[in-house]
Amino acid sequence: MIEPEKNERHLAELMRNAQSGDADAYLELLEDITPRLRRIVRRQRCFLGIEDIEDLVQEILLSLHSVRATYDPSRPFMPWLLAITRNRLADGARRYSRKGAQEISIDQMAVTFVAESTNITAEVYGDPEALKQALRALPAGQREAIEMLKLREMSLK
Repeated sequence: MIEPEKNERHLAELMRNAQSGDADAYLELLEDITPRLRRIVRRQRCFLGIEDIEDLVQEILLSLHSVRATYDPSRPFMPWLLAITRNRLADGARRYSRKGAQEISIDQMAVTFVAESTNITAEVYGDPEALKQALRALPAGQREAIEMLKLREMSLK
């Protein structure tokens, strides 16, 4: 096993060489840090599935790629990489919480219901004449949009 300090110097050297255009050094760097990133993400987000963990690792690697020019070769590599990782994990957590707040999980929902009152067809508008008058009162553009979307069942495209 490689000593942590020696390994840190090796990663920093790989990154310096990658910044200078050495594609082999960049490939070696990515191959070395990817399993570490997986472990970090898995440890921090143990509730996620494998595909979500892989998505986060890919986001971290893409961020590393896009900001690789900002790495200062005189500074340690791992703290720089961990800062990127921490930011991507925070972004992922925000996405995860927004997604959870907007989605409702249901086990099974029937297509129709027994009670006839719940199976209202789309053609029932209440007072059809009042609807026609309300549509006529709209500006032409809005009226056309509603007619196309709701009455002709056209898509937004």
